[in-house]
Amino acid sequence: MPGTSDRKDDHIRIVQEEDVEEPGTGFADVHLRHEALPEMDFSDVDTQAEFLGHTLDAPVFIESMTGGHPNTTEINRNLAAAAEEHGVAMGVGSQRAALEDESKTESFEVVREAAPDAFIYGNIGAAQLDEYGVEGVERAVDMIDADALAVHLNFLQEAVQPGGDVDARGCLEAIERTAAELGVPVLVKETGNGFTRETAEKLADAGVDAVDVAGRGGTTWSGVEAYRAAAVDDRRGENLGERFRTWGIPTAVSTVECTEVHPCVVASGGVRSGVDVAKAIALGAAAGGMAKPFLKPAAQGREEALKAVEDVVAELRTSMYVTGSKDIGELSNTRTVLTGITREYLDQLPELG
Repeated sequence: MPGTSDRKDDHIRIVQEEDVEEPGTGFADVHLRHEALPEMDFSDVDTQAEFLGHTLDAPVFIESMTGGHPNTTEINRNLAAAAEEHGVAMGVGSQRAALEDESKTESFEVVREAAPDAFIYGNIGAAQLDEYGVEGVERAVDMIDADALAVHLNFLQEAVQPGGDVDARGCLEAIERTAAELGVPVLVKETGNGFTRETAEKLADAGVDAVDVAGRGGTTWSGVEAYRAAAVDDRRGENLGERFRTWGIPTAVSTVECTEVHPCVVASGGVRSGVDVAKAIALGAAAGGMAKPFLKPAAQGREEALKAVEDVVAELRTSMYVTGSKDIGELSNTRTVLTGITREYLDQLPELG
């Protein structure tokens, strides 16, 4: 069975080369109202935002993607350079491989080397919290001098992955303990299937500093695992992966649900532009994050990565201008119109007690 490092290399290759993209984020149902008279100069638009005590030049997250394999070192270096240049946040992929084998740390360490001042966050799976303990988690933080730690929940992916870690018992307690004892803020993130309002509320009560919804839409990790299963003639795994490609809570819906009960929400999962980021913030998110749109440019080179992030920030700034939003605070208060399945979905949710 492939080790953690080889699995990460498989993931990057499949995401870049295969059809693992699904629609259904709900952002097509979110409409920002155009302001024909913005009454300001375009240069007056201020995209700065506060996140967990740090100032970002724009509330954009380069979502956790990779690390732990030599082939990913340059990708992470280029992504980090873009985060540093444009003052946005960046997460690394799961650091499990490096915690298992110190020879795998370089692909993570280059991130802080290339981005000495950027907001960088580490990454570990919830299922590994008890295995490594707070001391092990601190090693992940120290490895990249992280400003925060993401704890990822990927139990659907594990369920369709041969030999996946499917023991979810005690994860909430382990998250609560980590949030209480770790010296940096803790962000809990899904990996493509979203959070319900009830789960976000549990995480808030557990002392989690931020949640990243990573809802349905965009890269489907069960679809990625279907390709991996097919490559080794695992028909059961392939079938499961295909069957659950569209499983989960749409990103726009999950964003609305989570912002009702948690004060700091990142919207990701099929976010594909600065316009989507603007919509997410208008729905109440503190920031919008994306991964796949930055992956191919980062694999091509540093300048391509810089341009990809620059384009997203330009789209966000333009969205703010034509909604008459001088700053992120005004954008978060701008009115949205919800239509279609997103409206129907939200209308059927129970009211908060």
